[in-house]
Amino acid sequence: MFKKILIANRGAVARRVNRAARGLGVKTVAVYSEADAALPHVREADEAHAIGPAPAAASYLDIGALLEAARRSGADAVHPGYGFLSEKSEFAQAVRDAGLAFIGPSPRWLDAMGHKTRAKVLMKAHGMPMCPSSEVLSGSAEERVARAAAVGFPLLVKPAAGGGGIGMLAAHDEASLASAIERAGSLAARSFGNGELYVERLLQQPRHVEFQLLADRHGSAMHLYERDCSVQRRHQKVIEEAGAPGLAGPTADAMADRATAIMQGLGYDNIGTVETLYEPEVGFSFLEMNTRLQVEHGVTEEITGVDIVASQIRLAYGERLSDVIPMQLPRNGHAIQLRVYAEDPLRFIPSPGPLEVFRPPEMAGVRIESGFAEGDRVTPYYDPMIAKLIVHAADRPAAIRKALEAVRAFRIEGLKTNLPFLAAVLESPEFAAGAVHTGLAAVVTQRMRAAV
Repeated sequence: MFKKILIANRGAVARRVNRAARGLGVKTVAVYSEADAALPHVREADEAHAIGPAPAAASYLDIGALLEAARRSGADAVHPGYGFLSEKSEFAQAVRDAGLAFIGPSPRWLDAMGHKTRAKVLMKAHGMPMCPSSEVLSGSAEERVARAAAVGFPLLVKPAAGGGGIGMLAAHDEASLASAIERAGSLAARSFGNGELYVERLLQQPRHVEFQLLADRHGSAMHLYERDCSVQRRHQKVIEEAGAPGLAGPTADAMADRATAIMQGLGYDNIGTVETLYEPEVGFSFLEMNTRLQVEHGVTEEITGVDIVASQIRLAYGERLSDVIPMQLPRNGHAIQLRVYAEDPLRFIPSPGPLEVFRPPEMAGVRIESGFAEGDRVTPYYDPMIAKLIVHAADRPAAIRKALEAVRAFRIEGLKTNLPFLAAVLESPEFAAGAVHTGLAAVVTQRMRAAV
């Protein structure tokens, strides 16, 4: 097993990786920017190294600074967490070139899946269902509009080299399409250093259903069932569930088996998540594959009992999948994750500031993952997520009740949070009925605004 892992990330995910590594008897190295020097992940690791100023470009995205910290610490492996450099093939390759192990898929997989249109071409060729989409838009402004419009309205304009909902814009006619392409291209260039775009048919009220995969370097792969991530704001997930309400069972299992068979046949070699959109009349449509640990991995851990982060580390070390986890895993109950953000609950605008009071609920069946403690400050430099609240219960109604109780008991003062929004979603009749879709957050927000 690895002797020492450098965690090239911050906050909640750095603490999560630290916990998994400690459980394997592996020492850990934290890194931190000037803004994060006092955060818990720095104190909890065996050692910590400063890597630069607060802006991410000068710290957590600085490959040279991260590799220098790994060299100084004597680490023999690097875990990228999620976000930042976690899906950058150039980072994975630089880690390998430095003689270290990269805890994730091989760089070729980060490259193959990191460009969304190339990923679609690859997966379509191997039997994954697709919704109509374009290649990368090229040519003059008029030619790009014409190529996009040929897919058929309504459309979603998307960055080809990015993810996380950044730069995704809807277009319902040619007039709005031209504007969306221009704006999305600027956003993509600023966010990902690549302004390439493509479009896909905009499904009106789809569900976002994804499949957690594990694979080793010896030709084996398996899935850990599905997650539903349909409750989103600004195309970013905010509530996730395992399993998917109304889908858990033969429908989802058939798609999970199909995705697993494809990735096993292609030789995928670590954890990953195949993301799809689902409409009852259409079925599943491939969206993208995330070649990293997912923010929402905890709900899958709760229903399977698998430590996904520890498994990822062991698979990266070269262990066989059958030695890492049982190859047959029954589902156990239902789990829901709620992302608690420092943001205005009606406008979803970040609300950085001090955590004057930070008192997570202490309840059986409730798990809190956070990068903060009371007295810390949520800064404007990074994602404003404060905590992940994960509940597990025997069935979905019980999980909803427990989640609502936990949200109401969560005390945070000193800044605005989205706790009122999370409670409103949990109380909504649509969520209770399992009638979730990617537009549900907007429906709930409209009700909240009308009530003010």
